[in-house]
Amino acid sequence: MRIPKLMRAASVLVAAGLLLSACQSPPPPSDNSAFIRDNTKSILVVPVVNTSAEVNAPDGLLVTLPVPIAERGYYVFPTHMVRRTMEDDGLGDADLVHKADTVRLASLFGADAVLYAVIEDWSSKYLVLATTTTVEISYTLKSGKTGEILWKSRQRRNFSAGPQGGGVGGLIAGAVAAAIEKAAPTYMPLARQASNHAIAVDRNGVPYGPYYKPNR
Repeated sequence: MRIPKLMRAASVLVAAGLLLSACQSPPPPSDNSAFIRDNTKSILVVPVVNTSAEVNAPDGLLVTLPVPIAERGYYVFPTHMVRRTMEDDGLGDADLVHKADTVRLASLFGADAVLYAVIEDWSSKYLVLATTTTVEISYTLKSGKTGEILWKSRQRRNFSAGPQGGGVGGLIAGAVAAAIEKAAPTYMPLARQASNHAIAVDRNGVPYGPYYKPNR
């Protein structure tokens, strides 16, 4: 069997694994009364707190957040502008930002609400010809007027690459897929999947905002 064929087989396994990782039983609907009362129109996404060993994880996650929020119908403040403004205000560290008063943070930008994200897990582990990549993130949206929690979610996504059966050919293809995953873990696809599901897919996602435009 030629290596290019193994690589194609490996990519098929990667795509199948990512699709399977999205299959979860639907949670019960949440109470959105506080969200509705708050009349949120604009959301400030603050720097991400990272509890993992991957130093690039916060920037990777941060880029996944504005698009689904904007598509949900809210104005999202540009993340680069937000970071620079906070640095100028002495809030260059994400941990300091998360510990700061929410109402004060919101007032710096005139935001209605503040979205906090924490990386709980961002790892890729290789064991016996198989690699498992895990992304786990918690999201909290707080009112910029009162500091009250308006919405919360926690998402965990896994992708495993390795032997999938099929005799020697399947073993080799799986080993190639595991090696590819070890060298370049699928963090970003998993992070996008987690953020999109938390905000826009889950039954407990962020309620539609005033600027929501359904696809027709």
